Amino acid sequence: MSNVATSKKSYQAKVFTELLAERPVTPILDRVASPADLKHLSSDELMQLADELRAYLLYSTGVSGGHFGANLGVVELTIALHTVLNTPSDQLVWDVGHQAYAHKVLTGRRDRLPSIRSKDGLTAFPERNESEYDTFGVGHSSTSISAALGMSLAARLLGENRKVAAVIGDGAMTGGMAFEAMNDAVQQNADLLVVLNDNDMSISAAIGGFSRHLARLWQRGLAMDIDKHGNILMVKRDISSDDRRIRHYLHMANEALEDVSSRLPSKIGEKISGLFSGTPLSPLPDKIAEKIGDKLFADNLFKAIGFTYLGPFDGHDLPKLVSVLERASKLKGAVLVHVHTVKGKGFLPAEADPIGYHAIGKLPKTADASTANQPNKPSTPAKKYSQIFGDWLMYTAKTDDKLVAITPAMAEGSGMVEYANAYPERFFDVAIAEQHAVTLAAGMATSVLKPVVAIYSTFLQRGYDQLIHDVALQNLDVTFAIDRAGLVGEDGATHAGVFDLAYLRCVPNIIIAAPSDEHECHQLLNAGYQHQGTAAVRYPRGNGIGRAVDVADAPVQIGRANVVWQSDNVDTAHGDKLAVLGFGTRLADAKTAAMRLADNGLAVIVVDMRWVKPLDTALIDQLISSGVTHIATVEEHQIAGGAGSAVNEYVIAKGHQVTLKNLGITDRFVEHASHEQQLAACGLDADGIYQSLADWL
Repeated sequence: MSNVATSKKSYQAKVFTELLAERPVTPILDRVASPADLKHLSSDELMQLADELRAYLLYSTGVSGGHFGANLGVVELTIALHTVLNTPSDQLVWDVGHQAYAHKVLTGRRDRLPSIRSKDGLTAFPERNESEYDTFGVGHSSTSISAALGMSLAARLLGENRKVAAVIGDGAMTGGMAFEAMNDAVQQNADLLVVLNDNDMSISAAIGGFSRHLARLWQRGLAMDIDKHGNILMVKRDISSDDRRIRHYLHMANEALEDVSSRLPSKIGEKISGLFSGTPLSPLPDKIAEKIGDKLFADNLFKAIGFTYLGPFDGHDLPKLVSVLERASKLKGAVLVHVHTVKGKGFLPAEADPIGYHAIGKLPKTADASTANQPNKPSTPAKKYSQIFGDWLMYTAKTDDKLVAITPAMAEGSGMVEYANAYPERFFDVAIAEQHAVTLAAGMATSVLKPVVAIYSTFLQRGYDQLIHDVALQNLDVTFAIDRAGLVGEDGATHAGVFDLAYLRCVPNIIIAAPSDEHECHQLLNAGYQHQGTAAVRYPRGNGIGRAVDVADAPVQIGRANVVWQSDNVDTAHGDKLAVLGFGTRLADAKTAAMRLADNGLAVIVVDMRWVKPLDTALIDQLISSGVTHIATVEEHQIAGGAGSAVNEYVIAKGHQVTLKNLGITDRFVEHASHEQQLAACGLDADGIYQSLADWL
């Protein structure tokens, strides 16, 4: 066991101001091949390790790009957990996994970390197939406590002596699933350690009543601690005047003490007053301390549920973390350790701008001082689809005061910041609570309001029950602006939006649009919003093709497709005639492939289908009646249940004599790589589409 807990030496953590273009010298980190090596390090070595690990993250993330601030914020916590726990026998579960880079470094993957998010490299999130230390595959929020509880109950049933710990952020804790799990952990009397990593952030600044509750616990200046005998203690902490939680209303320690001490027996009150004035005292008896703690922390949510609560503690005080976790791990039952961290800790630009440095791109090969430390900017003048959506919001809100916009903690990522600033009374960030976001919109739609829910495709999956029963079943006027549709590159399978057409198409009362470019995105958002009912418009991550939006263009009719190109020989050709039906942003590459086929003499028609539901069946009938013999569908989505399936169903039901081919993603999860590499691997780039069609024909 490390002697870090008994160290009295003051240590000043290293602070960085630049990303590192070259690998730093890390003599202690280089000695750590597994968590077992941490247990042989001295107190001073562990604290130096924290500096080296943070420096290595500043280097490796610059090489690979990826999640940044959250990883810097948990360096000390990660070291402490792996020092105290006997991983992988003890099981450690990370929520979301944005913060797991340090964990990967300490568990034998240090030299591979620069490959993270790259094809054939490490995954962006913990993944069970990657390491025995990755106990649970993550990528979505609020799952860790449920998963860890399952592991703990399994260990109890199997008679295995192991500790299970879940690490969850204050943002992820706002998800209802986390509270469901905490409720059940108490019901099951489970042996479970929960570490609440409270940095007052998700991607955006934390919001809501729960955030204010955590702020009150921190700003009170008191902590529930534990001594070496397992007795519960109370201590007074210093609170900083520049703490970000100062934006919440302040509850200072002295006010709390005066209120409570006046209602306690005199001898106990004197002892507490002495404790908080800094006088060395022996610990209060455990039961008395707990009773006093119940008074001082009467509004503590976790204690009220039934957890043993410890904290809040400074999450960057490594000796203290090790001491507390060592002792907390020996307690039985459901235990929560509350630690306060700073997102981007140790890198001053990230501390000052935690939203901008939530994730960064790769450093340029020859980085200069003006660009090296800035979040990556698009190299193309084409707008991102999220910006097209944000522009549409602003355009529509100016003329329609019934529009309200809802997001589950994705204001920045969804392009909603300008709207939120311009129309704060009509903007609702509900924190990481996708289910609530959907039903909140349903409730608003029962009045004259017209809610727009901006949500990532992969996260809408979490609100699927609400979408069916609370919105579609009641045929409520809600528009879903579904971002990150299709493959998402380096974030991999957990964030891919490749199931939305299938899970939406089977639900009655929903119309579904798939725009092919920026202008079509604006137009289809208009059409979906004007529709008196439930509408979904799905668009991808990243930039468009550079097509300007013409707001004066005629409205798009629901269920009407658009023929965008045809070969010169369409009307004269005899024999095979191909129609390529494009759904979404694969249209441009489908057109390129079709033109190559036409160069070889084939008669080809290319259609921007626009709508997955309702299909333009009249156009399909027209194409077949005009001599089309082959129909190919192209979509950046699973083939099973997707847009191509919808075409197949219609053609078969009508008894049309035409040969069908569906191009999309086969029955598999697509591994992380660049978006271009993923498209190529799925045969959905221009070359792949051409080759598939040429081989078919």
